[in-house]
Amino acid sequence: MPDRGGGPTGPRIRVGRPSRRVRTLLMTLGVLAVLLMAFVMFAGFWTDWLWYRSVKYSSVFTTALWTKIGLFFVFGLLMAAAVGFNVWLAHRLRPPLSAMSMEQQSLDRYRMGIAPYKKWLLLALTSLVGLIAGASASGQWRTWLMWVNGVPFGQKDPQFGLDVAFYAFDLPWYRFLVGFGFAATILSLIAAALTHYLYGGLRITSPGARATAAATGHLSVLLGIFVALKAVAYWLDRYGLAVKSSDFKATGNWTGLRYVDANAYLPAKTILFCIAVICALLFFATLWRRTWQLPVIGFGLMVLSAILIGGLYPAIVQKFQVQPNEQAKEAPYVEKNLEATRKAYGIDGAKVDEYSGERNTDDVTKLRDDVDKTASIRLLDPNIVSPTYQQLQQIRNYYAFPANLDVDRYKDKDGNVQDTVIGLRELNLGGIPKNNWINDHFRYTHGFGVVAAKGTAADEDGRPVFTASDLPSKNSNGGDLGAYEQRIYYGEKTSQYSIVGGPQKEIDYSDDSGEKTTSYKGKSGVNLSNPVNRAAYAVAFSEPQILYSGAIGEGSRILYNRTPKERVEAVAPWLTIDGDAYPAVVNGKIEWIVDAYTTTNGYPYASRTTLGDTTADSLTAADNQRAVVAQQNQVNYIRNSVKATVDAYSGEVKLYQWDTQDPVLKTWMKAFPNTVKPKSDISPSLMDHLRYPQDLFKVQRELLSRYHVKDADTFLSGSEVWQVPDDPTNRSGDAVPPYYLSMKLPEQNAQAFSLTTTFTPNGRDNLSAFMSVNAEAGAKDYGKITILKLPTGKTVDGPKRVQSQFNSEPSIAESIRLLRGGDSEVEYGNLLTVPLDGGLLYVEPVYVRGGDLKYPLLKKVLVTYGGATAFEDTLDEALNKVFGAEGTTTQPPDESGDTTKPPTSDNPTVQEALTDAQKAFDEGQEALKKSDWDAYGRAQKDLEDALRKADEAQSKADSASGAGKNNEQNNEQDSGKNGDGSSGSS
Repeated sequence: MPDRGGGPTGPRIRVGRPSRRVRTLLMTLGVLAVLLMAFVMFAGFWTDWLWYRSVKYSSVFTTALWTKIGLFFVFGLLMAAAVGFNVWLAHRLRPPLSAMSMEQQSLDRYRMGIAPYKKWLLLALTSLVGLIAGASASGQWRTWLMWVNGVPFGQKDPQFGLDVAFYAFDLPWYRFLVGFGFAATILSLIAAALTHYLYGGLRITSPGARATAAATGHLSVLLGIFVALKAVAYWLDRYGLAVKSSDFKATGNWTGLRYVDANAYLPAKTILFCIAVICALLFFATLWRRTWQLPVIGFGLMVLSAILIGGLYPAIVQKFQVQPNEQAKEAPYVEKNLEATRKAYGIDGAKVDEYSGERNTDDVTKLRDDVDKTASIRLLDPNIVSPTYQQLQQIRNYYAFPANLDVDRYKDKDGNVQDTVIGLRELNLGGIPKNNWINDHFRYTHGFGVVAAKGTAADEDGRPVFTASDLPSKNSNGGDLGAYEQRIYYGEKTSQYSIVGGPQKEIDYSDDSGEKTTSYKGKSGVNLSNPVNRAAYAVAFSEPQILYSGAIGEGSRILYNRTPKERVEAVAPWLTIDGDAYPAVVNGKIEWIVDAYTTTNGYPYASRTTLGDTTADSLTAADNQRAVVAQQNQVNYIRNSVKATVDAYSGEVKLYQWDTQDPVLKTWMKAFPNTVKPKSDISPSLMDHLRYPQDLFKVQRELLSRYHVKDADTFLSGSEVWQVPDDPTNRSGDAVPPYYLSMKLPEQNAQAFSLTTTFTPNGRDNLSAFMSVNAEAGAKDYGKITILKLPTGKTVDGPKRVQSQFNSEPSIAESIRLLRGGDSEVEYGNLLTVPLDGGLLYVEPVYVRGGDLKYPLLKKVLVTYGGATAFEDTLDEALNKVFGAEGTTTQPPDESGDTTKPPTSDNPTVQEALTDAQKAFDEGQEALKKSDWDAYGRAQKDLEDALRKADEAQSKADSASGAGKNNEQNNEQDSGKNGDGSSGSS
């Protein structure tokens, strides 16, 4: 060993290599670190594979995986080969260095330094660019699969006559190839130029020629390839104009060609294509001419042409031809945009009917009866009553309901279909008595049971009338869900993994006899009996206890990805998922129903929309779980092509083809065969619960606010632009959500489950139109959109004005103030709009959350029709007051046929008051017939005063006599009802 320091007589310090033990330890640590990183990567891959296999969609995993791997290697190798070949070729074409210049002599040390490692440097360089290019290309796996499996649309664009599939499936892939070609050419050009400079092929400061003939030829070919690719890009840009987005002041966002595109940009792209081809040939010609003079001139002319022809000329056309007569110039292209947009969003079949906004009949009794025939008015607001369900039906703190419940249709025991507000009692980990790893993941694993209530009724205290309630859930009040598996292992609130089926028992539910336990019997999840699986999940979930816990044993299975949207998104990554999955009891199981969409942004001439913005409303703002997840991308074609179900117990995912004509779905079904079941596999019981999806309806209503017109001139003028009104029941400033409601439109013979909304003029609060779609999946007219358009010259109150009238009515305002007394809070429910006999009926439930009650109860109902407003305890009372008549379904006429015969009394004061009341009532009826709302209001006030006077007089008489005749009759009736002599209660 060499000696360091010290003199001949000084101490010697021995410095040498580390000992063998240290080297062995360092090598061992290095190997372990590499193995650990490799296992971490393996764990992510292995757990994904196990999960897809457990849900029986392993083909989705393998197809996507092999596609990514194939693209990674193909394009990675292509990039590496392109760069490596050009570096090798530049080195091969290096000039002799016998007479080096001073510049080359200064570079000599760099050449000498890399000479021993040039092969390794070349390998490292090509590997690096290959890895980057391969990773980028693997991200295009969807684009590749759509190009390979593309199915024709059967529709041609109006400009080039090409099938829409070219723009949706082919053009994106061609653009990727051109982009990859540009990247490969630029990187090759840079690498070749550096190599030529390093080895003398290019000179910067040396006298004489700046480049050798070989370097000139090599670099010219690369530049020629670059310009040739630019020519291809110009040619593709011609077709890209059909799907180009731009701002158009008349319509805002615009997609497709306009006048300046068709008459300036399109010919400009063609001219630039020709110039680029010529310029590329000039660069290739340097292989023989060995000079860059002509190619450089050609390239300069191409750049100048791009500025003048591609930029300045279209601006001149826009300024001097289009702007002076914009409407006439743009009209033909607007017509193309109108037609394409309506087709792309499925609104081309929307029917627009004129609607007067005023009632047609003077028969108030018939009008009152028509209300019950026209709509099953839902008083239970699913977006408000969740706390009521929570308080009355939570049973245990470790259960919870979603913030927004769902509306569905169920039959009662008599076979009658009724709108039902339904929610599941899901697991709430925040309510567990003691949170720890065993409790959170082994003991408390699932929710239990369905809770449902009639949507059109409330009890005398304002509580929901439950048709399925208690724990375990039982039918009540005529409900008939039948027997079903009540355990809920998969739900909207179930976001944490659970380990079930092993030696550790699970809490099932609790009743008067104590806690019941269970053990999962389903086949869902991944088996943890295998130690490799346990180790992989311990790494994947960063939870080492999974590896060694004694609570895991034979039969243990891990459940994760448990929300319905997560599961459907995972098994069908090519679908866009609706923001609101909803549960239904189907064939003895609780099934989550998930609507899914196929989309593209490549439909020519169809205007684009941003899904995340379009589907936002006051509900999504309050509950982010209902928003469309990660959908800020723009699309210009959408179809509800798939209906998916997720079993709440087994987690089984099924995809059903819903839109059998959708070419995008057909394309994905070719890419992932046997993953989507045919529509014929949908059972009748499941079909009963399928409905028109909310997010699609929101997208369509946003487009129909402008695209309900078919005339280009009207569209360009903007005079018929509508807007979705803000939700008047709160101050969020967000759009009013659409509402599900069973109702009958004027053209329909019977009620149908519908999804409804309203429109107001842009910037105003009066009503422009009412929009409804038949949401009943089994109906013949399912998906039919109907718009009732009100006259533009007539002012009909919209939702905001109606709400303002409610709030400003003195008697209503006073009642609201009284309801808010103490600690009470008033909450307005959904403001429902129902077309009725030419007019519009508005109904709004009013809830009170007061005192010690921390949940809302239905206390009042607001109703308005034709300017008459009522604020009563029940819907029937409010309707009777508004129409001035009782419906024959609520009060049959007496033998004389008179439904308004006044009562009599022996008390002269009471009789006088009742006579005044009858007179006021008759005056009100006359005012209604004449539509004299001022007189009607005065009559209603006189009627109220007379009835109050009669009540006060009767109360005094009752106090004086001890008990009046009416009380005696009531007691007799109550005794008769009880039958045992005990006093009754009502």
